[in-house]
Amino acid sequence: MDTFWDYVWYTILVFAFVAYLIILFQILADLFRDHTVSGIAKAAWVIGLVIFPYITALVYLIARGKGMAVRSQHAHAEAKQAADDYIRQVAGKSPAEQIADAKALFDAGTIDAAEFGQLKARALGHNGATPGTADRGDMAAR
Repeated sequence: MDTFWDYVWYTILVFAFVAYLIILFQILADLFRDHTVSGIAKAAWVIGLVIFPYITALVYLIARGKGMAVRSQHAHAEAKQAADDYIRQVAGKSPAEQIADAKALFDAGTIDAAEFGQLKARALGHNGATPGTADRGDMAAR
């Protein structure tokens, strides 16, 4: 590497290789995400990507590019839904839902007014104490 143009050429080659790697991983992820393609077709695409990398990648993007976008959107939507479900499961009920459940128990006669007050205070974050009964030492500990 003696001249400026050698460095420019090297930069272009590195850019093309990195771009190919990014496209390759996108194609492989899409290829194995698609359940409509047979195993033989998947193997043929992979062999093509190894033997004729740039040509096969361009053919794949032209032939299956729109489907790639749809499958990617579908996968992202499924992942988002799974994450939202997990967050709802871990987070539990909101304070309003907890109070409504306690009120339903109180109305049914399952719990008395003191227990309802404790559940309501716990839902509102008062550590199980009824509102107004916490002493100053308890308030300072928070």
